[in-house]
Amino acid sequence: MAESMFKERILVVAHAHPDFSLGGGEIAAYNLFRAYRECSQVEQAWFLGRADRGRKNSGSLGMRRQDEYIWEQGIGDWHLMKAANREAVLTSFAELVRSLKPTIVHAHHYMHLGLEFIRVIKNIDPTIRIYLTLHEYMAICRNNGQMIKTDGKRLCSSASPDECRACFPQHTPEDFWLREHAFKRTFDLVDGFVSPSHFLKQRYVDWGIDPERIAVIENGQEALSQVAPRVPEEGEGRNRFGFFGQITPYKGLHVLLEALACLKRKQRRRIVLEVHGANLELQTDEYRKRIETLRQPLLDEGVVQWIGPYQPHEMRHRMAGVDWVVVPSIWWENSPMVIQESFLCGRPLLVSDIGGMAEKVRHGVDGLHVATGNSVQWGRSMLAASEPTGLWERARAAIRQPLAHDACAQAHLAWFAARASSGTTRWHR
Repeated sequence: MAESMFKERILVVAHAHPDFSLGGGEIAAYNLFRAYRECSQVEQAWFLGRADRGRKNSGSLGMRRQDEYIWEQGIGDWHLMKAANREAVLTSFAELVRSLKPTIVHAHHYMHLGLEFIRVIKNIDPTIRIYLTLHEYMAICRNNGQMIKTDGKRLCSSASPDECRACFPQHTPEDFWLREHAFKRTFDLVDGFVSPSHFLKQRYVDWGIDPERIAVIENGQEALSQVAPRVPEEGEGRNRFGFFGQITPYKGLHVLLEALACLKRKQRRRIVLEVHGANLELQTDEYRKRIETLRQPLLDEGVVQWIGPYQPHEMRHRMAGVDWVVVPSIWWENSPMVIQESFLCGRPLLVSDIGGMAEKVRHGVDGLHVATGNSVQWGRSMLAASEPTGLWERARAAIRQPLAHDACAQAHLAWFAARASSGTTRWHR
């Protein structure tokens, strides 16, 4: 009887707070925190998110609002993922953990936080269970976890000290051996992992984590009905495509713009691409100039409409105006949130044919796969998708309702309970 009445106390730790940053990882973490609070198995839940307030990693940790905390932290050593303000890990962060007395710490990243906080938790109380959601390949790949060669053109499938040194010649092979083992020794302290895709899980299994330690749980979405289909103009097909999210070289907007530029003028005038993107101003001068050179002629023609950034609550309204959502990323995305958001709105997708994108979108069923980075193929695929063949209608009808926030929280709690009663196998090689 006493065991059935036990309730968890969960501290969610994330690399950012949605009040300051709107990336998919921090939004997923925050939504899960809110869902935990509604679960009968949870006594209390808190959220700790990192924030940059322009004070150079002061280490300050304070309350944002009830049950929510902000930590001004950063990275001092990206190679070994060490916190910039290590004293704050041992003081402010440790004091918060002692004060809250969580039974579970669910970390959604260590980027901008460092790895040290994981060991500090276990030093405070070894009975606190730590679960880590994997959002990309940071532990495996020194190149921002993207698993792309540093020349920016070639995908990478595996890591080794010699291969990694080819990308970062300032480091020795021994440096990369030490990096791998620093991550793995920290991951030894983690009680279980969560991956939003099978593809991401397999990458970490290949790297050495025992597959029994990783559960695949998709990020949750609001329990809402689909958005009504756009009403086309007379004689117009399903020809409005929407790009949503961050504008970085990895996200592949340049591939779409090149695809449109490669089409004959008569062909591309049958297509409209809406760009709902953010953070172009944060990219390198070279990439900004590349985008500007590509987009201006297309803007002049009316083929591209540059709508700009959006807040999460604006997503449904914006997607209501497009027929297809496009995800042309050139890296191994593990589970882009925009895919689930598109399905929630009833919008089929065109996605690159690799990684979690190819896993989440079923080719010819609820969307189309397109050759990664191939602008000619992207142009042809957008043309084909805009034709009145019934493809859009069939794809929309085949969309499956995404996992809701409450079901996502319950899946996590079930995983935590299963791990608590399992063995302690750490590595499978």
